[in-house]
Amino acid sequence: MRILFVTSEIDDFIQVGGLGAVSAALPRALNKQADVRIVLPAYGALANLPPSFEPVGVCPPMGQLPACSIVKTSTDDGLTVYLVVCPELYGRDGSPYVDANGRDWADNDIRFARFSSAAALLASGRIDRQWMADLVHANDWPSALTPAYLRWGYSNIPTIFTIHNLAYQGLFSKDTLERIGAPDAAYCIDGIEFYGQASFMKAGLVYSDHLTTVSQTYAREITTPEFGCGLEGVLAKRKQANQLTGILNGIDETWDPTTCPELAAPFTAGDWTGKRRNAAHVRSEFGLAVSRGPLFALVARLVHQKGIDLVLGAAQTIVESGGQLMVMGRGEPQFEKALAEAQKRRPDSIRVALHFDDASARRIFAGSDFTLMPSRFEPCGLSQMYAQRFGSLPIGRRTGGLSETISDGETGFLLNKASAEDFLGSICRAFGTFSSKRKLNTMRVEAMSKSFSWGQSATAYGALYSRLLAGAGPVPVAAAA
Repeated sequence: MRILFVTSEIDDFIQVGGLGAVSAALPRALNKQADVRIVLPAYGALANLPPSFEPVGVCPPMGQLPACSIVKTSTDDGLTVYLVVCPELYGRDGSPYVDANGRDWADNDIRFARFSSAAALLASGRIDRQWMADLVHANDWPSALTPAYLRWGYSNIPTIFTIHNLAYQGLFSKDTLERIGAPDAAYCIDGIEFYGQASFMKAGLVYSDHLTTVSQTYAREITTPEFGCGLEGVLAKRKQANQLTGILNGIDETWDPTTCPELAAPFTAGDWTGKRRNAAHVRSEFGLAVSRGPLFALVARLVHQKGIDLVLGAAQTIVESGGQLMVMGRGEPQFEKALAEAQKRRPDSIRVALHFDDASARRIFAGSDFTLMPSRFEPCGLSQMYAQRFGSLPIGRRTGGLSETISDGETGFLLNKASAEDFLGSICRAFGTFSSKRKLNTMRVEAMSKSFSWGQSATAYGALYSRLLAGAGPVPVAAAA
């Protein structure tokens, strides 16, 4: 099978969030059973490509989409990667989605329509004359127009669209259609129209042959008004047709406390001396006072979805009870400011790093006793998996992938509602566990023994690819969420 994996980020080239981690790991796991190639925009420094990158072809302008070129390269371990090169769209400072001030790029519709159109042309064999895709796997709203462009005349290649987070939809004004070269007929209730706007996310939901999302629980949740973000009707229809499948994400093999080179000390389940050395290193690295109390960690995007307000509300209780709080991440300005102020009040017990660094994040997971994840919703979540592998017990809401990967009272703690009362109750349970070293260590051993390998996910995706390519229709009900 020849699979084109379309993504707006991958950790090998740019590190933003969970999508980047998934895009780096899943294609590698799938490469054992298929020829999987990745395509993404050439952001920032990648726009000034070295001569070693192999030119593949040029995509002509369309509507207000400028011409772009596509080049080919490969990772050190042989994964083929295509880059869509258009410096005027992608060669900018800031993240792939927002500028240095955290504001969406005003031309994001042009930027990601150009990317999706280029991916569709590449998949259909019009760019790389040596390769074309048998199937396209697009991911989240920035690549959601790829299935649409294919259906609008590029090719009838089968398509899968994965929803990583339905809350980010790529909404633009109606006149976006003319700018991106979409047919007028696409602006309808069965197309990309969404309450008077154009929704890139909806394009992926409507034009793809099959939808997946990143846990079975989230696949059920998004068909309800509470989690459906206004798209629950479309999703319920796809689910009823057995065209919506939940496949849980995994984490890569580098999350191994016995071999990870970023840790202050390697350790195994039962080797709590090694874990204590990591805790001491984290306290020293970030300026926390020496303490024998529990260390709570929050490594996340600092946004409302993640329950940052609940963490702020619980910070005083954590500190007054003898605990400490270590936060790492970037996000909404009001949360960054509030966390910085909390640190000023108790710099010995609360430290905030307003950036993300993978090596430091690994040490935080390895050194902490508990990882806070009171998310209002969590499609899958990776931090709870990282935490358990490194012996940090997650405290999360019973939603999405958290409910499938945390065993309440055995490998972590689950709260039923994203409320201050429920969250504080779970923190009290954590303090009670910490006071009983036998219980704490039993839970740590159980958490570290859990497997979150990508192998099972890759097998499920491979079976889905094969079924679509065989023209066997939708997956059976038993395999769909």
